[in-house]
Amino acid sequence: MAKSVLQFALLFLVLVLAQVLVFNRLYLFDTALPLAFIYFIMRLPVTMGSIGVMTLSFLLGLTIDIFSDTAGMNALACTILATLRLPVLRLYFPREEDLTNPEPSMRSLGAAVYMKYAISISLLYCILFFTIEAFSLFNPLKLVMRITGSTILTFIVIMCIDSLMNQRSEKRL
Repeated sequence: MAKSVLQFALLFLVLVLAQVLVFNRLYLFDTALPLAFIYFIMRLPVTMGSIGVMTLSFLLGLTIDIFSDTAGMNALACTILATLRLPVLRLYFPREEDLTNPEPSMRSLGAAVYMKYAISISLLYCILFFTIEAFSLFNPLKLVMRITGSTILTFIVIMCIDSLMNQRSEKRL
């Protein structure tokens, strides 16, 4: 138990630092921004209570907001994403009892299900974040381009992070 808490605290810290120091500077073509820190929300155990997930997600978003100067947009989007995480997972994996590990990953869900889950979570977060940022549909084409580009880039980064996490856990076995 204490080991997993320490692992999640380290994952939180590493993802925040990576987002603030690296990914926030990779705004490709003025449309695509990798939002890798949502991997933390995706990776939280399904057995964790909803209040705990929402609290950790809010703290993650607030931490990113403090360092990114985004005035609460990430905190709001992360909190909403935390409430939608389990319903999205249940779309693709209806029975939580069949999970080999309570933490959603490519290993526990299988490649196809995890990829659907990751792309759905990425899309939801990008829709939430960029709609909150725009706060209007003044330029819908640019909004759709930002959502699409950021979703694809976020999905690619999340898949890379998950493959690195799985390689590390396989070496320990």
